Amino acid sequence: MKIAVLVSGSGTNLQTLIEQLHQDKTSGIQIAVVISDRRKAYALKRAKRASIPTHVVKTQDFENRVDFDAEISRFIEQYNVELVVLAGFMKLFQPPFVRKYQNRIINVHPTLLPAFPGAHPVADTLAYGVKIAGVTVHFVDEDVDTGPIIAQSAVPVLDTDDEESLHDRIQVEEHKLYPEVIKWYAQGRLKVEGRKVIVQ
Repeated sequence: MKIAVLVSGSGTNLQTLIEQLHQDKTSGIQIAVVISDRRKAYALKRAKRASIPTHVVKTQDFENRVDFDAEISRFIEQYNVELVVLAGFMKLFQPPFVRKYQNRIINVHPTLLPAFPGAHPVADTLAYGVKIAGVTVHFVDEDVDTGPIIAQSAVPVLDTDDEESLHDRIQVEEHKLYPEVIKWYAQGRLKVEGRKVIVQ
């Protein structure tokens, strides 16, 4: 199965997917292309080191967000991508794009959704004072971090945690859970019934 990984930053999740899926010939999963909205994203260097094609698609190069989405869609079709994987991609897609790829876009979010959606989830987790944080992998829908939840993993919040220490421990779980969910998808094990995702 061919996947596209969309990135905006350093690419730690991308690196995990390269090592656990792309470079593992038994996984049956190939990262066909890495797309970034930032030309200087370090994730692009990780992709190039692994000889994965990369493309940069910047919002400022387009008159509107629908055209931006269309350019990303063009690359998805060009590389025959079956699953779109968001790995720290910080742009929201417009409804036509989401509908076109319904249940074919997944995202990883560093909280136990529906708690603390949005751009600063770990900081929001600490500010609220909850005792359990975690990771959520979900399908992407037309709103922010509201799509059907595929899998979650809990991470305790320690009294000594700051944003960096908690995020580091959450990332350990991300790097376990995200590749596993992508394997489930590739194996045809995910069934979506309304908001419920059944792992068969």
